[in-house]
Amino acid sequence: MKPDLFKIRPLVYATTIAVASLLVPFTVQAEEAAVTPAPESPHKFTGNIGVHSKYLLRGIYEENENAAVQGGVDYTHASGFYAGWWASSLGYTYDAGTGVDTNGAGVENDFYAGFAGAAAGGLSYKLGLIQYVYIDVDDSDLTELLGNVGYGPFSLQAQYLLNDGWWGNSGDIYWTANYSTPLPKDFTFGASLGWYTYDDNDNSEMCVACTTEDSAFRHLNLTLAHPIGSTGANMYVQYTVAGEDRTGNDDYDNKVLLGLTYGFDL
Repeated sequence: MKPDLFKIRPLVYATTIAVASLLVPFTVQAEEAAVTPAPESPHKFTGNIGVHSKYLLRGIYEENENAAVQGGVDYTHASGFYAGWWASSLGYTYDAGTGVDTNGAGVENDFYAGFAGAAAGGLSYKLGLIQYVYIDVDDSDLTELLGNVGYGPFSLQAQYLLNDGWWGNSGDIYWTANYSTPLPKDFTFGASLGWYTYDDNDNSEMCVACTTEDSAFRHLNLTLAHPIGSTGANMYVQYTVAGEDRTGNDDYDNKVLLGLTYGFDL
């Protein structure tokens, strides 16, 4: 007997609509799940490495007569906490008993941590600690407290030394006023003016260059940088106007530095 199509069709249509109505929510949810991006991690790890024609310690002291290799790793958290390590090859070693060996190969390590963020009115801030740890360089493992305030392309930074060593006294403050701005053709120009205020309470056991100045102009760095295509690398040229040290000695030559740096995510 032939089925009554007029009775079956309404049943088929009703069943189809019911099934479709059940599937639609799952389809919409699947599509939403497919397009919803994964939550961004609050943790970020980056690295950097560079080769530089010289390493000038705060504008005047040549840490390398030849090229220096430098690099490090950094961690930042969305809360503003940061921490990192940076290192540089050195063209000398120092033994407190025998003096400086310019044929040696020491290493500088900087370990640092702190908090950075933004305040009302477009201001930025940073507060942290830097621990210097040297390999084959005596009396140099010192600690500095760092404070930085910025507004737009300008920033002012102070680094306060907390203990005595070969290259500084507790209470010394290294000031830098910094400016950076983009230029046409992807160039960037930067300027950094360095100034020192000295604590003259020299440690007699470490006083190689005893303090005679309360404060002094240290350096002026003028830098022009440019990315190398889309490689993530940058090249720069820097002209450093040398100042004077804590003894008032200003017999330091101005220098031109060249460098190649590369930053990357980890």
